[in-house]
Amino acid sequence: MLRRKITTPVLIAGASFIAVSTPCFAVDPFEDFREYGELSEEEIHELHKGEFLYGDTEFGLIINKGNAESTAFKLKGNLYQDFTHWRNHFKFDGLYREDTDEETGEENVSAERYFVSMQGNYKIGQDNQSLFLYGDYEDDEFSGKEYTATFALGYGTRLFEGRKNTIDLDVGPGLSVSRTDDEVDLLEGVSRVQQGQLMRFSVQWERKISERTRFNQDVSVERSLSGLNSRVLSETSLVTQVLGGIGFKVAYTYRYNSKPEEDKLKVDSEVSATLIYSFSGGLQDFTRPTPVVIED
Repeated sequence: MLRRKITTPVLIAGASFIAVSTPCFAVDPFEDFREYGELSEEEIHELHKGEFLYGDTEFGLIINKGNAESTAFKLKGNLYQDFTHWRNHFKFDGLYREDTDEETGEENVSAERYFVSMQGNYKIGQDNQSLFLYGDYEDDEFSGKEYTATFALGYGTRLFEGRKNTIDLDVGPGLSVSRTDDEVDLLEGVSRVQQGQLMRFSVQWERKISERTRFNQDVSVERSLSGLNSRVLSETSLVTQVLGGIGFKVAYTYRYNSKPEEDKLKVDSEVSATLIYSFSGGLQDFTRPTPVVIED
């Protein structure tokens, strides 16, 4: 049952993790994150020039045996690209939980959610300003929605950049599309597929606490302009380096849906403690030829 439920997005995420973690590390990943707020955009680009991806991935696994049997896993990642004109950000988040009924021995899925998002920021000017394109797709088995997708575009800027803190803001209009599960009963004349306009606001705050510890606060708000549901997603996390690129992450995630399906709650929260792997590396910069030394 568990193997069958691991869908394509999770397999792709796992393959991406293996692919990008193979090369040698150009810089200490946590040292890079520590200095991120101290560097200008040109310095950040120069630091990661020639690297295909950098960022971090996390994985958590819980297996219970005995009076209660259950299996749960969590896979999540934040990946970045920083080129001359574009700064790209990719996210993936997978959660799966399976419980075994004590009386019948049947395995029942109690949680299954997959989320992926992509954002590209086209750099303009010299003050960390950009125009962005954003898209996401969410499949939450127990939300009453078969899927929810969002597309937005707009303006991004760095509100603050200091020695220990950076605060980035994105704001712009967009569209949302969702489909209600076939199992959910709808009123006559109500379509299962709904689409409408929205305004998207996103804030990312990163603070350097020490050389080995950083704090992150990410908040995104999608305010519907068409009378549909509005969404809020917030993650508060603390990451501490343990050994090399391996770290420990404690996070609190808050999700809000203003108009949930019947018998569903508006608020969904999650507390997690996972191992996190930060890396910096990728494809070689072939624009700079490797010097050849000929010895006599």
